[in-house]
Amino acid sequence: MSKGTRERAQAKRVVQEQLARERRRTVTLWTTIGVVAVLVIAGLIGWGVAAGQQNDAGGKLTVPPSAVDDGTAFARGSGPVTIDIYEDFMCPACGQFESSSGATLTQLVDANKVTVRYHPIAILDRYSSTRYSTRSAGAAAAAAAGGKFYEYHEVLFANRPEEGSAGLDNARLIELGRSVGLTDRAFADAINAKTYTAWATKVTDTASSRGVTATPTVLVAGKKLDAPSPGALTAAVEAAGA
Repeated sequence: MSKGTRERAQAKRVVQEQLARERRRTVTLWTTIGVVAVLVIAGLIGWGVAAGQQNDAGGKLTVPPSAVDDGTAFARGSGPVTIDIYEDFMCPACGQFESSSGATLTQLVDANKVTVRYHPIAILDRYSSTRYSTRSAGAAAAAAAGGKFYEYHEVLFANRPEEGSAGLDNARLIELGRSVGLTDRAFADAINAKTYTAWATKVTDTASSRGVTATPTVLVAGKKLDAPSPGALTAAVEAAGA
């Protein structure tokens, strides 16, 4: 091979190596761009999910002004013996308890023997497709802000949806509020804006931290009633008062 041929071959190899390096740099550059793009998209998706969850949680925590017991309950009556009732507005057993013992609770309140503290909690969200337990607890908080908690509490249980159903929609929750005098726009706005959703979650978490695992859970003077009934309530109140 002549000297000129060798030089041309060497020059050709140099050009080929340069082209190969350029191709590798191009592939690396586009690979890097692709990875960055994927990370950016993933980050945006994650942010969107988090933002959606925050919005679904009702945003910041808003505690109803009339709430008692560290902002977790609504009181009825002013008697010396405290009755704490943890209820879920979708709970069948809670509906039965209200039907059987509601009149007894009213008698005890009217006799100024007890203060009843109602804790609306949400432990049955999985039994509806719309998180009805949380939504109804939030609606009850909105009713409390409008000065009608107990009345709304009663009408919610009177219209309790079955487990496994979608639950009442917002329009129906607002309509029930109007039936008990909650005609102010603030009530409807609070339901539609999920103003008290974060509060409902907090009340549920607080109940769990106190050992509440089922509804209804009824405590008289801090002592749990294993089988709450009109007779058991009356006897427990009398014992606590004595």
